[in-house]
Amino acid sequence: MIRGGPRSARDELAMLQSRLVEMAAVVEEALRGATEALARRDTAAARAVIDGDRQVDAIELEIDEASIQLLALHQPVAGDLRLITTTMRIASDLERIGDHAVNIAEAAIRLADHQSAPEYRELVEMARLARGMVAEALDAFTREDPRTARAVLLRDSEVDALQASLFRVVLAHMMEESRRITPGITLLLAGRNYERVADLATNIAEDAVYFVEGRAIKHGGGLPAPAAPDTVPE
Repeated sequence: MIRGGPRSARDELAMLQSRLVEMAAVVEEALRGATEALARRDTAAARAVIDGDRQVDAIELEIDEASIQLLALHQPVAGDLRLITTTMRIASDLERIGDHAVNIAEAAIRLADHQSAPEYRELVEMARLARGMVAEALDAFTREDPRTARAVLLRDSEVDALQASLFRVVLAHMMEESRRITPGITLLLAGRNYERVADLATNIAEDAVYFVEGRAIKHGGGLPAPAAPDTVPE
């Protein structure tokens, strides 16, 4: 991924990539920890996720400062310019994913007093899909793999469908028993955070395609066209 240029510029680009990889690992671990804390209603694990968010914020600031310095001092072009700008965008999305991990961890703490609240299949599946999308989107960027990136984009609709299903199921349970209202709202908010994580994973996947191919595919551009419906001859 490192292009040509002065030795110092190459070194700084390598360091920039290294910091992004480090940030990605911290964020993925936070999302994993928050998900486990939510499943186990583990307040200690949840607080560890919340406390660790400061590290994510600090790395994002370092990446921003290093990127601005590279742009100002070395005036990169072509691939190097795309690398720097894409790295900044991905770092911003990772910081937001970290914030959603914190929100999920806070939901785990609120649910600690509701150990009997059911574990909804839809929420478990949303968590699995969202985490997988983040991991695959980052891998697509690192390996410069637009095919994997596009596969991530196609999975976002699955998470949206699960969120809609979760809302219907939880709402039905809340209407049946008033004691389920408080934990139900908390679980719905956790689901909303996983849905947002999936959206941010699609952002990263789009940036991976942009970095490799040099073209934007936001808003569905560049995705495989849906299959044409079968037609019956007249």
